[in-house]
Amino acid sequence: MNEINAIVADIKKGNTKPIYFLMGEEPYYIDQISDFIEDNVLDETEKGFNLQVMYGRDVAIDDIISAAKRYPMMSEKQVLIVKEAQDLSRSIEKLVSYAENVQPTTVLVINYKYKKLDKRKKLYKAIDKVGVLFDSKKLYDNQVADWIRRVLSGKNYKIEPKAAQMLVEYLGTDLSKIANELKKLMLILPKETIITDHDIEENIGISKDFNNFELLKAIGSVNVVKANRIINYFVENPKNNPTVMTISLLNNFFSKLLLFHGLQDKSKSSVSKSLGVGFYFVDDYFLAAKNYTMRKVAKVIGYLRDADVKSKGVGASQTQEDILKELIFKILH
Repeated sequence: MNEINAIVADIKKGNTKPIYFLMGEEPYYIDQISDFIEDNVLDETEKGFNLQVMYGRDVAIDDIISAAKRYPMMSEKQVLIVKEAQDLSRSIEKLVSYAENVQPTTVLVINYKYKKLDKRKKLYKAIDKVGVLFDSKKLYDNQVADWIRRVLSGKNYKIEPKAAQMLVEYLGTDLSKIANELKKLMLILPKETIITDHDIEENIGISKDFNNFELLKAIGSVNVVKANRIINYFVENPKNNPTVMTISLLNNFFSKLLLFHGLQDKSKSSVSKSLGVGFYFVDDYFLAAKNYTMRKVAKVIGYLRDADVKSKGVGASQTQEDILKELIFKILH
C-alpha cells in the first residue's frame, strides 16, 4: 500500500513517469493504478485526442511503440494504456528499444497481469532507469480481513471481525469482488457505521448462521447438531456453498491446528503470529485443540485429502453432497 500511495502522490504532484509497468498476481492494484492514471493525468478536454487504450490481444509491440512515439495534440502529455498486456508475453522484450529511448511527452501504462518481467533481462533494467516497475503481490488468506478493515477505515467505516471473515470465506481472496461488495455496503450504510454480520446477511446475501465460518466453529467445538444443520443448508444451496471450497477451508483450519499442537509458545500473540490468524480467532484453536488430539488431526487431514480428490471427480461414485456429509461424519466421530 505504501508503494501505491507513493505512486499516486507523485502523479497528483504532476511528476509522471514515461513508463508504468504494472505486473504481478493481484490484478486489483494494477487496475487501481491504471485507472487513476487514466482519470487524472489528463483533463476532460485533453482526453479526446490524447488518451488511447489498447488491448494486448489486438496489437503487436510495434503498434504500441508507434503510438507511444506520437506527440500529444494541444496538451503537454498523451496517455497510452495497454490492457491485458500479458497476452504479449512472448514478444514483450521487444519493448526494450522504446524503454531505452522514451518519448518524454508520453505516459505509457502497461497492465501485465499474472506475470512478471525477468529482472535479469534488458527490458526490466531499462524501465527501472526511467519509469515505474510495480509488482502487485497477491495477499495471503490471513491478510485479506485486515485489508478489508483498512479499506473501510479509509472511508470512515468499521467492521466486526466476524463480518470481515464472512466476506473472506464467501468471496475468497479476489480483491476486486470484495471491493465491489464493500462499495454496495457503503452506498447503503451511513458513514461511521460498524458493519456487522447482520449487515452482511441483509445486504450481500451471506447467511450469518450458515456459512463456513460457523461450520469451522461448530466442528472445532464438536457441536454435532449445529455442524449437520449447516451441512444440510450447504446441500440445499450448493451454488453458494461449493464442496471444494468447504473442503479447502477445513483443510486450512486443521493444518493450522496441527501446527498449533506443535507450538512451544502458546501465548495468544504467539499463536496469532505463528498461525497467521487474527487475534479474535485464536480462542477457536485453543478450543479445537482440546477436542482434537494431534493424532486425530492427522487423521482428519487424511480424510480431507481423500474427500478433496473425490470432490474433483477422481474415483468417486458419490455425489458432492454425499462426499461432504461423509467427511463431516468422519471428522466428528
